[in-house]
Amino acid sequence: MTEKKSPKITPLPQLREQIDAVDQQILTLLNQRADYAMKVAETKISSGEKISFYRPDREALVLRRIRRLNPGPLKGDTVVSFFREIMSACLALEKPLEVAFLGPQGTFTQQAAFKHFGHAIQTQPYYSISDVFESVETEHCQFGVVPVENSTEGVIAHTLDRFLASSLKICGEVEIKVHQNLMGKIDDYSTITEVLSHPQSLAQCRQWLDQNLPHAKRVEMSSNAEAARLVQQTSNNKVAIAGTVAADLYDLTILEKNIEDVSNNTTRFIIIGQQQPESTGSDKTSLLLSIGNQSGMLHKILEPFAEYGISMSHIESRPSRQGLWDYVFFVDIDGHQADEKVAIALKRLKNSVSFLNILGSYPKAVI
Repeated sequence: MTEKKSPKITPLPQLREQIDAVDQQILTLLNQRADYAMKVAETKISSGEKISFYRPDREALVLRRIRRLNPGPLKGDTVVSFFREIMSACLALEKPLEVAFLGPQGTFTQQAAFKHFGHAIQTQPYYSISDVFESVETEHCQFGVVPVENSTEGVIAHTLDRFLASSLKICGEVEIKVHQNLMGKIDDYSTITEVLSHPQSLAQCRQWLDQNLPHAKRVEMSSNAEAARLVQQTSNNKVAIAGTVAADLYDLTILEKNIEDVSNNTTRFIIIGQQQPESTGSDKTSLLLSIGNQSGMLHKILEPFAEYGISMSHIESRPSRQGLWDYVFFVDIDGHQADEKVAIALKRLKNSVSFLNILGSYPKAVI
């Protein structure tokens, strides 16, 4: 019987030399890509472009291509994250991107901004959704990031209402899996008198709080990060519910991890700006419309999309504040407004409603 040979093991020093050689190649290629990015900036400037070099549609196409070409063993999401940071750093060489977000520092909204744009951006915190909109409307920032929907608590009404008075467009979307953590400066839970957090986070942790801190008062804050900041500055009988970024930022101890009642809790954020991205083949279009106080309202909205086989991923009604029982509808559909079937359906819809505002067509979230 022939003895089976053991696989040849490459010596560790040789492996390290090979890794060093690959690292050098990566470094050379990264800087080569950066040189090309700077040449792109020169071309755009010579053509008169001044506002923003960031193109949501172009970035989405590049990242989808990278995912498709990835042979492994690295996971697709990992590779996409790497390339997003590379693109972010190269874009910063062209022209620094200023992004407004719902602050303060350490919120899930800031986390969403970094996930969408990469970390080579300049983030500007604002303390209300209206202020984020205003910063982009006045061109103080090129883009803004605001929450629009949570998988367990529903839509963020302030964001939807702000579109009623804004000319800004939705340029993109990003989703964050939200993990809520209890944090503070205490050791004894019996000393806790108040739990501070955003209303959405308090609602998402209702069962855990009922079971573990029934005696503590629940105090609503403008943001999770603000709750963490106040706990860091005040007495030791208060705790906050926030993300891990806030714990690091405000030097708080995480007392309990992932206390949300639903483990797959996800928040969807939208990117607002002045741009209107081109079609990428995997897009979403958001609409704001009204048909007044008429019978069969919902049927009139759904009919054009059903006729042309266009999927509707979301519909939400809000009072228009302009008349009794007068409502506006926020609608998300699959496809880009430039796509033939979508364009025809929107034209049909426009003829049957009293008001239609296309809030934007934009690439679906890549990761």
